[in-house]
Amino acid sequence: MSLKKYKPVTPGQRFKEISAFDDITPGVKPEKTLLKPMKKSGGRNSSGRMTVRYLGGGHKRRYREIDFRRDKDNIEGKVKSIEYDPNRSARIALVVYADGEKRYILAPDGLQAGQVVISGDSVAPERGNCMQLANIPLGTDVHNIELKPGKGGVLARSAGSYGTLTSRDGKYAIIKLPSGESRMVLTSCRATVGVVSNSDNALEKSGKAGRSRWLGRRPRTRGVAMNPVDHPMGGGEGRASGGHPRSRTGLPAKGYKTRSKKKYSNRYIVEKRKSKK
Repeated sequence: MSLKKYKPVTPGQRFKEISAFDDITPGVKPEKTLLKPMKKSGGRNSSGRMTVRYLGGGHKRRYREIDFRRDKDNIEGKVKSIEYDPNRSARIALVVYADGEKRYILAPDGLQAGQVVISGDSVAPERGNCMQLANIPLGTDVHNIELKPGKGGVLARSAGSYGTLTSRDGKYAIIKLPSGESRMVLTSCRATVGVVSNSDNALEKSGKAGRSRWLGRRPRTRGVAMNPVDHPMGGGEGRASGGHPRSRTGLPAKGYKTRSKKKYSNRYIVEKRKSKK
């Protein structure tokens, strides 16, 4: 995949850098049997009260059902197309299995239409194949990693992310995650070989505020522009800096760890995630 720059014909195109979409199969429409309607909440809960601010609007979307479980074992599937998914940063692949069933999967980087993917316990550790961590060679980059066997992948699913299988110890495998955290996962859990596609997604520049509105993101008000009753950093005479950076609820915003020390999954963390400083 590559990024596309525009000539500054308009102010919105001066700094615009978006995907060239050259990794997508041209002229393909989404599979109708795998589409579902999506209802917009506008940040409101079931009572109609706004609980999440700065959400609303955006282009109408339909949800693509993604097979995160990859439980169709020992049946070869042929990649029919690589498609754009408006609901996630990664590309998705439409796979047609030998028995005629169609499913969407997360497309790993480098996967192309016409290739064959398969899942199972005795398959080759090749790009796009899904298998147990017990059978994947050490040092392999994987994504869509399960935390509970059979529940489906939950780790390393966004564009360009992956975890590295570093070692195995008894019934546990140790995986280094994109955050820098090393975590123990049962070897009976499954993962897909390869790196998630669209790795240049983090380098994109929208170029104008309107593109954020198309995605359903409304303008965000700075805390220092509010009154003291609304935000800890609000108020002050003149243009005050706002004091120590903190959230609307008063929690420090830079470097303060909010993870509970009593969290059950702490016992599975071998090495904590690295600081962003």
